[in-house]
Amino acid sequence: MENNIVLCMGKQASNPVRSVETAFEVLETLRRLDGAGVTAVANELDLPKSSVYNHLETLEQEEYVVKQGSEYYVGLRFLDLGRYARQRDDLYETARPELESLADETGELVNLLVEEHGQGVYLCRVRGDKAVNVAASTGNRVYLHSTALGKAVLAHSSESRVDEVLNRHGMPTETERTTTDPAELKDQLDEIRERGVAFDREERIAGLCCVAVPILGDDGRPIAAISVSGPKSRMKGERLESKLPELLESAANVVKLNLTYS
Repeated sequence: MENNIVLCMGKQASNPVRSVETAFEVLETLRRLDGAGVTAVANELDLPKSSVYNHLETLEQEEYVVKQGSEYYVGLRFLDLGRYARQRDDLYETARPELESLADETGELVNLLVEEHGQGVYLCRVRGDKAVNVAASTGNRVYLHSTALGKAVLAHSSESRVDEVLNRHGMPTETERTTTDPAELKDQLDEIRERGVAFDREERIAGLCCVAVPILGDDGRPIAAISVSGPKSRMKGERLESKLPELLESAANVVKLNLTYS
């Protein structure tokens, strides 16, 4: 199950520009609908067709959307922006070799996630030779409460930050195993903080389990989290509870040292 970006209000700009907000609402609608015409976008946003048309034509002019027939689609120019955003962060280049090594050793899907605006963003994903296909890719955003990666980050965030994230994004149900009670989640976060390892036991995707550890800064705050994901048939027993956590902790330690002294 893939999560779309949630259109909810977070920190408010002191003087927000409504036309810019509308442009991004139009883009998100195109993404959600996988392309659409003027009428469909206008109906989704309850905006005049003339206004939507002007926004779409301007976005096409600036090459951020493409037009095929009467429908518009998000353009590939965003790939360039995404690549720039990722490569300007030392974390990606520093962590990738360790993720590749983990993927080779485990054969599973290995992930690097950072928190941004209260959601998790996959910064890098590396597939081992037995990795399963899941409905998420680099750049996708996920809720923090339903993933091992997200819980590893939340466990080392302040209580006020956890409350801020939950108030902003809620705790939507992803599967029948998703924790949707804040008190229960906070109990889990206490255990994760004590043990240093977080688990997702089919909480985001049925049949998929995940184990994650945080990468912490010198101040103890989370920089990111790394994980190994795989089918529940392979993610169990000693492998899930001790072998994979040991590999992840070693990788996280290397990444932190390289970030600190490179």
